[in-house]
Amino acid sequence: MANHLSFPLLLFIIFYRVSAGRHVSVQTGGSITIPCRYDQYYINHVKYWCKGYGWTHCSSVVRTDHPKSTDRASISDDITQKVFTVIMTDLEPDDSNTYRCVVEINGGTDSMIQLLYLSVTPGTPELYVDQQEVTGVEGGSVTVCCYYSNSGDMKWCRMGGDCVSGNSGTLNGTSVALKRTSDANNRTVLTVTMSGLKMENTDWYWCRVGELEMPVHITISQQTATQRTSKMTLTTQDPTPQQPSASPTAEPVQTDNTSQGDEGNMEEVHQRSVKVLLISLGMLVVVTAGILVTWKMWRRPKNNKAKDQTTNNSVDPFPEADDDVTYSTVIPQHKTQLKGQTKSAEPDDHVVYSSLALQVTTQQRAAAAQ
Repeated sequence: MANHLSFPLLLFIIFYRVSAGRHVSVQTGGSITIPCRYDQYYINHVKYWCKGYGWTHCSSVVRTDHPKSTDRASISDDITQKVFTVIMTDLEPDDSNTYRCVVEINGGTDSMIQLLYLSVTPGTPELYVDQQEVTGVEGGSVTVCCYYSNSGDMKWCRMGGDCVSGNSGTLNGTSVALKRTSDANNRTVLTVTMSGLKMENTDWYWCRVGELEMPVHITISQQTATQRTSKMTLTTQDPTPQQPSASPTAEPVQTDNTSQGDEGNMEEVHQRSVKVLLISLGMLVVVTAGILVTWKMWRRPKNNKAKDQTTNNSVDPFPEADDDVTYSTVIPQHKTQLKGQTKSAEPDDHVVYSSLALQVTTQQRAAAAQ
């Protein structure tokens, strides 16, 4: 009877494993972070993570109100991103089960927003990544290595958004390249490279191979002044970009901050150089103009002094003595005195006469009378 009941139960488990929205594989003793995105309407609602094959038998593990954590599980809610995350650690084979992301509805039926099957295996998982948290900088690129041993279609998807399959594509304007290779340990690798990163690329993504998936969170930050300087130095020293290795390794995920955005930064540096040059030329013109004005103002008093000396030298008030020059003393004469010297003259009170001219006139008249 027990064997008879185990077969339907096995079919039930297989059905839930296949029909579950997502399937994640983790090695025994490992950990996993699961993101659950919800609608704007549920921001102020309680969220919880439950375990169980059937909806009516799904028992709560952790909740955003209480309990928020246990000895091997915790939950946190980011209302800004509208995502709550569940972290499970020290996983054991008994943890293999179906789990649900649920929003509690007061006075109504709770809303399930995600269904996931978690399998815990003692060996190497069929799909895994080195780390679920990856960081990059704006304008740069980031690379994620997904190691797999199963088969099926390979995709890189943004949570709640579009997917990229094949060799390349774009997600929200960011270039995505997919490359299938093998590393030195003969592990098959799906290498995902996102280039030309933007701040809005910060989000959860899913690496998918066949029915297996693995969530990866990418955080994009702005470049610092040190990173910009380092980038310009690397560009100057080695303008030829290095070719990636043909055999990826199992090293931690590396971020490449120099593969994208170099042209934009060089253009920015060029514009700054032009601005500095124009400012320097402007300052040079101002300084030169100031020097010319000062020099002209300094030369002006000397020119005026030279002109005054030339004017004074051109008219000599005291010429050398000459026998042909007759000097006279101009003195004012009173009307009554003038009448005694000549009767014909009728000088005006306001006329100034020369005594020399009167003497000459008197002598002429005396000569005529003789």
